[in-house]
Amino acid sequence: MTLDFVKMSGAGNDFILLDNRAGTIALTRAQAARLCHRQFGIGADGVMLLVPCRSGKADWAWQFFNSDGSDAEMCGNGARCFARFLQNTTGWNRSSVTFETVAGIITARFDGERVTVRLTAPQSLRLRESVVTSAGPLEVSSVNTGVPHAVVFVPDADQAMVRELGAELRHHPHFQPRGTNVNFVQVLGPGSIRVRTYERGVEGETLACGTGVTAAAIVAARLHGFTPPIRVQVQGGDELQVGFKAAGDTLSDVDLNGPATFVFSGRITL
Repeated sequence: MTLDFVKMSGAGNDFILLDNRAGTIALTRAQAARLCHRQFGIGADGVMLLVPCRSGKADWAWQFFNSDGSDAEMCGNGARCFARFLQNTTGWNRSSVTFETVAGIITARFDGERVTVRLTAPQSLRLRESVVTSAGPLEVSSVNTGVPHAVVFVPDADQAMVRELGAELRHHPHFQPRGTNVNFVQVLGPGSIRVRTYERGVEGETLACGTGVTAAAIVAARLHGFTPPIRVQVQGGDELQVGFKAAGDTLSDVDLNGPATFVFSGRITL
């Protein structure tokens, strides 16, 4: 099978995008993982396929694989890249577009190379829970922003044990049976944070995680009194912005704004 692909980056979170409007591509999980392999494939944090929306609820739909070949419900950085990819691939000329994901309908608005995506409403917000780890009790907050996220505040993100503690929390019994993504968050100042993320499905740190950035911003707003938009620095060096409306314990109109850039295109035979 020969595939034409586009490689894109959302703040350092990188993806392979395929046009499957004709329905001729049937990737297995093993093939998706091979495409994402950084030594034996193209290299990416995930694979997205553009497909028609069969439900009629959105303009388009996606099929999404994590880099280990598992299915992904949602990805904020991926959503921005997907929106620009379908704009470029289909000739979409409207200022916004909707597409269906496992997590729900996502709306994307175009602004040059930056895209704002309206995420699904956050769920299951839990603050300041005590989780026992190998290093002792740890204060952890969590929220589902399309996928589950744990949030841990640290004094210095550079010193955070992202790989070791991230892997432990990702598989911790407290977050079973699904497991969780893990975000290490440093407060930089009023309305400004830095985030490093250990991603479930990638099983390691990525340069950015859109849903993780959003989860961290929501928890920071709750615990530190920040008001949106909240500025978020990611490991890849870019700054993302998270906006939302809060009415008591209810959060709505959650927006994630950031870059979505084309890296290169090519052809690969599996």
